[in-house]
Amino acid sequence: MKSFVAILALVALAAADVSHIVRNPDQDAQILKQEADVFPDQYQYSYETSNGIAAQESGQLKNAGREDEAISVQGSNQYTAPDGTPIQISYVADENGYQPQGAHLPTPPPPQEIPEYIIRSLEYIRTHPPKEEGPVKRF
Repeated sequence: MKSFVAILALVALAAADVSHIVRNPDQDAQILKQEADVFPDQYQYSYETSNGIAAQESGQLKNAGREDEAISVQGSNQYTAPDGTPIQISYVADENGYQPQGAHLPTPPPPQEIPEYIIRSLEYIRTHPPKEEGPVKRF
């Protein structure tokens, strides 16, 4: 019985969640620099922390009061990934969407040519449209 209790105690100790005991250095990060200016038609902000995180962004309202009114944003941020890789992203976000750039981002493969048999099939469909069928008779 004593050995059963000892084994049970070892299993409980091994399965215990001790993540709250281990200190994460990011928990103690401090803000080194922080600036923000916000106006009705534009804004900008930037910050930097002691653990190497930094970001900056600025945006402005384009075509104010018109139907095509939009916000145009430019910015960048940087941090260190858990594996130690420095990550830097710069981006633009406007009426054309979010457009990030960074050395770590994957790039799409170049577009491939459409195979000849697909081109022929599309041409056949274009030149031979489906025939209109009359009403369906049900018996």
